[in-house]
Amino acid sequence: MLTWLDWTALAVFAACWLGYATVVDRVPAIRARSTIAAMDAQRRRWMVETLKRDNRIADIAAIGNLMQSTGFLATTSILVLGGLVAMLGASEMGRQVVATLPWSAPQDAVAWEIKITLLLLIFVNAFFELTWALRQFNYGSILVGGMPNPPGGPDGEAQAEAAALVLNRAARHFTTGLRSYYFGLAALAWIIHPLALVAASLFVLWELHRREFRSAVRRALTRRQG
Repeated sequence: MLTWLDWTALAVFAACWLGYATVVDRVPAIRARSTIAAMDAQRRRWMVETLKRDNRIADIAAIGNLMQSTGFLATTSILVLGGLVAMLGASEMGRQVVATLPWSAPQDAVAWEIKITLLLLIFVNAFFELTWALRQFNYGSILVGGMPNPPGGPDGEAQAEAAALVLNRAARHFTTGLRSYYFGLAALAWIIHPLALVAASLFVLWELHRREFRSAVRRALTRRQG
């Protein structure tokens, strides 16, 4: 069964993931300073500029590239789930392999199944988020294709705004699915030791914060907007 150290590590993991997602996604003042918000503004600007073009092949191709990367991660999550199901079915062999690793904590079959089940839930969530993002990118490409030609008028502006909203929602779900990958890697450390889960969770939290609020990409985007 799980020890008190396991429960403590699991609480730290949940606090890092849920706390970060809640603060960044739900607190407007903090979200406004993130790379996510800066890219939302860029996608709106993109759709407004798209409305002014007669030929939108390049715009459809750009959305297609976004769909390819999203589809790749969704497919990868299926492969990861297959591997995790195999680990769940061969728990004895898996525990023997992990026991040979340095600093690995002893664990029984119940603890092993709980840890693998957590990983399964994380990557199931990643699959659903990424596939929904993929569908929304697809919807966005249809909205771009349906923009009036020649451009202009209230109908065109409404179409551009709708396309921007759909693409921003797609990007939001893509980001959520990507976070599942990050914290899935952190949860993988739990197989070795509860303290490894704590260290990995804090590292992922710091890395996500750095990329969203302190990265060179964010500085470039905010400088461009300024």
